[in-house]
Amino acid sequence: MTTGPHPQLQVIDREECLRLLAGDEIGRLAVISGTTPVVVPVNYALDGETVVFRSDPGTKLDHGPRARASFEVDCFDRERRTGWSVVATGRLEEVTHYDAATFARVRRLAVDPWAGGDKAHWMRLIPDRVTGRRVTPSARP
Repeated sequence: MTTGPHPQLQVIDREECLRLLAGDEIGRLAVISGTTPVVVPVNYALDGETVVFRSDPGTKLDHGPRARASFEVDCFDRERRTGWSVVATGRLEEVTHYDAATFARVRRLAVDPWAGGDKAHWMRLIPDRVTGRRVTPSARP
């Protein structure tokens, strides 16, 4: 149990959310598989405001393309009980050679999957909503 002032919750503006997204390389992608939400970690990079990652065949390719999805990154300091979380929500799509310019651009991004496998499929989440929250220590009286 902690004693003392409660932390404060702050909304993070879109510009800061994008800066925080750009500063990381692993996050969690949420897609719907049938009627069930599935959340998987992915290594990613940003292409402007778009989240780009690589995938093998499976859930992300089976249920993701053209579907709504969310992507989340966060950082916490458990001792100080502070942290932040950013969520990008939008449309998920596979990037293919049919859009040659986009395909060439995303393949130059530094997306280095930690998990084994070929990861030959390039995917991106095109966000229409980016939100964030930060928990900070409260000011002491």
